Amino acid sequence: MNVVAKVYRGEIVESSHLGHVAVVDAQGTLLYWYGDPHRLTFARSSMKPIQAIPVVETGAADRFGLEPADLSLCCASHSGELRHRERALAMLVRCGHTEAALQCGAHVPRDEESYKQLLREDKPLTPVYSNCSGKHAGMIATAVHLGEDVATYHHPDHPVQQRILDAVSDLTSYPREKIALAVDGCGVPVHCLPLSHCAWAYAKLAKPDVIAAPQRRQAVRRITDAMTAHPEMVGGNHRYCTDLMRAFRGRVIGKAGAEAVYCLGDRQTGLGIAVKIEDGGARALYAVVNEVLRQLGIGTDGPLEELAAYTEPAVTTMSGVAVGRIATRFALNRDSIDLRA
Repeated sequence: MNVVAKVYRGEIVESSHLGHVAVVDAQGTLLYWYGDPHRLTFARSSMKPIQAIPVVETGAADRFGLEPADLSLCCASHSGELRHRERALAMLVRCGHTEAALQCGAHVPRDEESYKQLLREDKPLTPVYSNCSGKHAGMIATAVHLGEDVATYHHPDHPVQQRILDAVSDLTSYPREKIALAVDGCGVPVHCLPLSHCAWAYAKLAKPDVIAAPQRRQAVRRITDAMTAHPEMVGGNHRYCTDLMRAFRGRVIGKAGAEAVYCLGDRQTGLGIAVKIEDGGARALYAVVNEVLRQLGIGTDGPLEELAAYTEPAVTTMSGVAVGRIATRFALNRDSIDLRA
């Protein structure tokens, strides 16, 4: 079985997680893998940096004066902290809209203090608290800039979503007609494609020189530079995406997706990495990502030490006492498979 992590209570294995890993270079060669590197996967929020490309390419970002921190928020699954909410609302104001335009729905924010404040003030949860409000604000800005219907920007047949589908197909090098669509938790289309092609997309995000179209190449650089310059907007306090990009100081871009997906690109080696935990449980995800990086020799000169809290997380009691651990248990297979074949 393709076990990637074991959960120990004491010294006894209580549970195991299966998983899949694909490591691809910018030319589309699968170099390392574990499990099924071609597993059809809804990449979920890991596609957000690609979903943000039309915000830049259409000119919406320039028209509405979106700053690098705004573009980073467009790629975010943020914690709903005050800085996230204020920036999302300011983006909407710049394009002539209010929070009412957001079609992402609302959920309890990950930032506990923000939620407690809502309860103390007896205020309702609103869409800006959604971890996807930045992405949706970027979609709204694009629709406004091009004179398109804002009320339906989240529909699969809307030009906003069609441009995103084109960008996903291009960056992943996967045929547009083969990308299966469903509905993500925030109400917009979500894309299903092989894990290996998700990794290829992140290799291109890391090494945009391989992107043929100058406008797209420039947009990718602008978005990834924004993410690494403002990682606090991508996640928030005590979030792996934020901590990862801070630890690597601009070298690595990374983005989590729901149901235990993680994609990252290493700007130094040009490698793209995609990980999927089979059961969708995220508790082992970041430990597995750190182990993949270790086996590839990425970050062993310091960054992985800064991320040590994620490497073998403790299993604790409700009082916070460590009574076990989550440990990674796998070795990458080395190969050379041309995904273009």
